[in-house]
Amino acid sequence: MTAKIGFIGAGNMAEALMRGLIERGVCSKEDIIAGEIFELRREYITKTLGVQTTADNRTVIESSDTVFLAVKPQHIRSVLEDLGALFTDKHLVVSIVAGIPIKDLQELMPRARIVRVMPNQPCMVMASASAFSLGPTATVEDAEAVKTMLEAVGIAYRVDETLLDAVTGLSGSGPAYAYLIIEALSDGGVLMGLPREISTMLAAQTLLGAAKTILDTGAHPGQMKDIVSSPGGTTMAGLQVLEEAGIRGALIDAVQAATERSGELGRGD
Repeated sequence: MTAKIGFIGAGNMAEALMRGLIERGVCSKEDIIAGEIFELRREYITKTLGVQTTADNRTVIESSDTVFLAVKPQHIRSVLEDLGALFTDKHLVVSIVAGIPIKDLQELMPRARIVRVMPNQPCMVMASASAFSLGPTATVEDAEAVKTMLEAVGIAYRVDETLLDAVTGLSGSGPAYAYLIIEALSDGGVLMGLPREISTMLAAQTLLGAAKTILDTGAHPGQMKDIVSSPGGTTMAGLQVLEEAGIRGALIDAVQAATERSGELGRGD
């Protein structure tokens, strides 16, 4: 992939994507240009990643074939009101702006080919779980290109846009649920006498190992749970407590609540 890739906004998520694209060989640092209004951030991005930066988003659009929109949702309209007309049918626009539907983006950039993406925070450590949806004029080739770029920082699935709120509720918000679980497990270890640092690292590695087992084997989580759970053993004693506390239902409810809230935000509620 040799086309020039531009970023409007160079925050943490954009930085992670740029780093992944370069480190995984999807493109070179010379193929990336990032627009950022804050001078100190531009200097940091240039020094850290070696990519070209500019304070002028027009330069990003005019010199790029693919443009990532990576600004805060409340700023997207003000940004595109001035720049939307610069996008042509040569531009593939990849929006990682949370909650802004494709139809709204298309109104602001009527000639661009648009793909909407829901990444998540572990993108920062190349372990993102992303989903993306195609706009009406985006092509199969666009889908393949976006998938390749997103897989530079994790895994990515194409879904219908109607499912992106569910993706937000699950993988978008999910890291916070996982951090809460890690913290609680660490607290349990400390309660039982483990030093905090050791307890937290054991808890985090345990979740990492369990997740990697599912990803690498493709096994059902219930199957792996049964393998760990010996009859009358320690794991079943712990699982009984979790079931009685309703943790399974609470996590399902959390995904549902976050999904519904994502829909509300998308409607401006």
